[in-house]
Amino acid sequence: MTALLECRALEAGYLGRPVVRDFDLALRPGTVTALLGPNGAGKTTVLLTLAGIIPGIGGSIEMGGASVWRSGPRALTKRGLVLVPDDRWLFTALTTRENLTLARRKNGLSVRDVLEYFPSLVKRLDVAAGKLSGGEQQMLATARALIQEPKVLLIDEMSMGLAPVLVEQLMPIVRRVATDTGAAVLLVEQHVKLALQIADEAVVLTHGELALRGPAADLLRDPARLERAYLSKTHAS
Repeated sequence: MTALLECRALEAGYLGRPVVRDFDLALRPGTVTALLGPNGAGKTTVLLTLAGIIPGIGGSIEMGGASVWRSGPRALTKRGLVLVPDDRWLFTALTTRENLTLARRKNGLSVRDVLEYFPSLVKRLDVAAGKLSGGEQQMLATARALIQEPKVLLIDEMSMGLAPVLVEQLMPIVRRVATDTGAAVLLVEQHVKLALQIADEAVVLTHGELALRGPAADLLRDPARLERAYLSKTHAS
């Protein structure tokens, strides 16, 4: 299966100093990849680089077999790559409906289409985003990404600031989106068990380097292996 997005030997960081080194990743249609690791491992740096928000330092990034190396976020969005950042980036003074309408593609999905994933937002359409609960804001941020019809969806810490019960409700939606739309999803998440339950593959970063890669189901059954990856730089496939 051809990857929708692939990076090879990626070096990424800030002011020319790499935080992530020699990182390979391939995201395939209809799959969820969990990008895991301790705080400071470089997970968000990977997402921001893939989304074109910070420039890569070395390596390559391709979408659909074509280089998008150092493409900006607007160009990548047009190609179908959409990021849901950890701080959600909502227009807090605008309503739920207005946030979704602004993101909608011409002749694309309707607000009603994406709210099938988040029915609890239907009654909140005319409420300002800044007055939504944390869980509702995360739903809106994800719905806003979905209305752009992404081929590649990057989600950074969906659980940030949310109660575990809400995270348990949101995670299956990520799985459903990948299955329903054929999008490739890359999910950065600290709730490791919940992420592994809905992911196809898991990748663990420690100190900016690949420490472990494998089927999510295998790692869910072998938490000790996962723990060793968090605590060391041991490379495994």
